[in-house]
Amino acid sequence: MSKTFASTGDLGDKTVTFAKLGEGAYAYTAEGDPNTGIIIGDDAVMVIDTQATPFMAQKVMERIREVTDKPVKYILMTHYHAVRVLGAAAYGAETIIASRLTHEMIVERGQQDYDSELGRFPRLFQGEDTIPGLTWPTIVFDGKITVDLGNRPVEIWSPGKGHTQGDTVAWLADQKILYSGDLVEFGATPYTGDAHLTDWPATLDALRALKPEKLVPGRGDALTTPEDCENAMAMTQAFLTDLFESAKEGRAGNKSLKETFDLTKARMDPKYGDWVIYEHCMPFDVSRAYDEAGGMVRPSIWTAERDKDMWTSLNS
Repeated sequence: MSKTFASTGDLGDKTVTFAKLGEGAYAYTAEGDPNTGIIIGDDAVMVIDTQATPFMAQKVMERIREVTDKPVKYILMTHYHAVRVLGAAAYGAETIIASRLTHEMIVERGQQDYDSELGRFPRLFQGEDTIPGLTWPTIVFDGKITVDLGNRPVEIWSPGKGHTQGDTVAWLADQKILYSGDLVEFGATPYTGDAHLTDWPATLDALRALKPEKLVPGRGDALTTPEDCENAMAMTQAFLTDLFESAKEGRAGNKSLKETFDLTKARMDPKYGDWVIYEHCMPFDVSRAYDEAGGMVRPSIWTAERDKDMWTSLNS
């Protein structure tokens, strides 16, 4: 391979920030690595996305214990990706919440996704031997539900397809704080390998209509002004639009996947090339965009073998 596969060469430690966004609302971020959200009520704690391994999740628990001794009773899976959910066992939560469409993806492709992500980004799976297996929800819902942590109601909502078919957000309406999962990124490249690019912009419009004043994206710093929140959502939307329009142009011109990849990179590098994990994501992103532009509505399953075959063909 002409480039190191995905992020296998990314071995440097990242500086963790544990930021308070409002009453009982925190963000655990690490320079573009996957974020974890924490919401604390009078009775219980909710963790939103768990990190990839129980070993890494223990570092989140250490931060939680700096601010509360209340039990972690709830975990919210914003979607099914391994890097987000396989650390769940560390928290001892009695309730794990996911949308019905997320549960469907775990059943269909959870193990393949685990194997694929581990191969792509080993640094994010420190302590991989502490993972007991796939994380399964104990509550599966459609639409919206509200969980009260004790004088702190958390609205949990699936606003539409986007990063995956089952994306779920958490919303603290009284403080206008949004935990978006990977539907929104900030200074980090959206991963669209399992995305629904036709739907994602409308889903972002639904989030923008909330007018959040603070936002915890899937990757990137927590945002603390309405202007920064809107900018992150708008820039995520712009990236998706540029990506999908380029793929549709490639299809319309009967270009191969490789030709479409080269076209898309040439167009997008100047605007987005400095975003975190850009070179990692783009082969997967263009592959999915090319498939969807060709009529494949449901994303094909990524396997460790497919990952490397695709990477070789596009980066050779």
